[in-house]
Amino acid sequence: MNRKMVFYMLGQILKLQAGIMFIPLITSLIYGEKCFLSFLITIFVALVLGFALTLINKPRDKTFFAKEGFVIVALSWVLLSAVGALPFFISGEIPNYIDALFETVSGFTTTGATILSNVEGLSKGIAMWRSLTHWVGGMGILVLVVALLPTDSGRSIHIIRAEMPGPTVGKLTPKLRDMTKALYLIYIVLTITEAVFLLCGGMPLFDSLVHSFGTAGTGGFGIKNDSIASYSSYLQWVITIFMLLFGINFNLYYLLLVGRIRSAIKSEELWSYAGLFVGATALITYNTYSMCENFAEALRNAAFQVSSIMTTTGYATTDFNLWPSLSKGILFILMFIGACAGSTAGGIKVSRIVLLFKRAISSIKHTIHPRSTEAVRFEGKKVENDTIMGVLVYFAVYFICFTVIFFIVLFEPFDLETTLSAVAACFNNVGPGLSLVGPMGNYSIFSYISKIALSFAMLLGRLEIFPMLILFSPSVWKKRRAKS
Repeated sequence: MNRKMVFYMLGQILKLQAGIMFIPLITSLIYGEKCFLSFLITIFVALVLGFALTLINKPRDKTFFAKEGFVIVALSWVLLSAVGALPFFISGEIPNYIDALFETVSGFTTTGATILSNVEGLSKGIAMWRSLTHWVGGMGILVLVVALLPTDSGRSIHIIRAEMPGPTVGKLTPKLRDMTKALYLIYIVLTITEAVFLLCGGMPLFDSLVHSFGTAGTGGFGIKNDSIASYSSYLQWVITIFMLLFGINFNLYYLLLVGRIRSAIKSEELWSYAGLFVGATALITYNTYSMCENFAEALRNAAFQVSSIMTTTGYATTDFNLWPSLSKGILFILMFIGACAGSTAGGIKVSRIVLLFKRAISSIKHTIHPRSTEAVRFEGKKVENDTIMGVLVYFAVYFICFTVIFFIVLFEPFDLETTLSAVAACFNNVGPGLSLVGPMGNYSIFSYISKIALSFAMLLGRLEIFPMLILFSPSVWKKRRAKS
């Protein structure tokens, strides 16, 4: 383990976090709010810790391997959340640090689960920081670090693979920094485009920015107690469309950017993702039509909630707790599936579901015809057995971790629908669940132990389990042996 490199990177990340925090600081100064002091203090703490870590741990050897990449990613997200919670706590707008930490972890992991019952009571600066955590966490702070900081080798791919959601991550360009810059450029352009469309619909500038940050990161922190319900139909459709767009694999946007349009539109995962959206929307529209004034309202609410839950954004235009069991069941299943690999969304990912489905069909065919040797194919290519095994292992570890956290939260005195959907919503970075943690509820009802367990679930889900588990492996922390 190259410990100096690990702590050096942590220092760089803290300095970058301090820089990002100037945005809510300036926001609070513009609106003349006292919370600017909480940002000044936090920026000072982050800079002191950041410079201390980089100066003390300046490494001679800047190369690192997969285990260092996983540890850097896991520790970074824990440290970012711990420091990022300070403005909420110091300002007194979330007076308990555990609650502030839960809110911050929820923000950075783009979960959108909240302990707040009155988000409209937040100051503009704190509301901006709360939504900005979504935008930073959506693409990943480590991806931003790789894009901005010079690297001495191509081993930073270990960081990208540990942080970017999905079964596999490869290079789109020969140079890793060029790839990360391209991804962030696409991310920024899409965010700005959404903000412009929201402004054109009459949404105020501040509202447009925070909702664009929340949509881009597929996070779902809003600034209204009713989430998106009080905004116009046009604005709801804009957010619906952009939630879907941010749920698409960003590799496809890059292919479009370089003119490889045919390769992008032939994506099997993209068409599976679109098919799930259309099918679920059609079923829920039919199932809830009698509860709405007209077909247009039923379609809009169904499309919005399917898009919101499937991309694990968590915005709401209606209380889907009141929907029939069929519609709630569809949304519950979509919580687990999630959107595309390589997007800002959480969940298991459409690509893994498709691969698992194809592997099951292949196994059935092999049982019927033992001599058959039909290979599993995905995106027009043969899928190697190691990839299939990786998907199966991920599913196994996923449900083990899910079960452990579920049994911790099960000690709460709530109904099964609340506890089960709370764990599902946090593990899959969705935000709102069902019953007491539905779109009109919040997570303040849980004990501190459950909030810590659910915060860990959010980190597990965002980082796709293994970086957080590897962090606790004693063998990973052994010092690297000197070469003879």
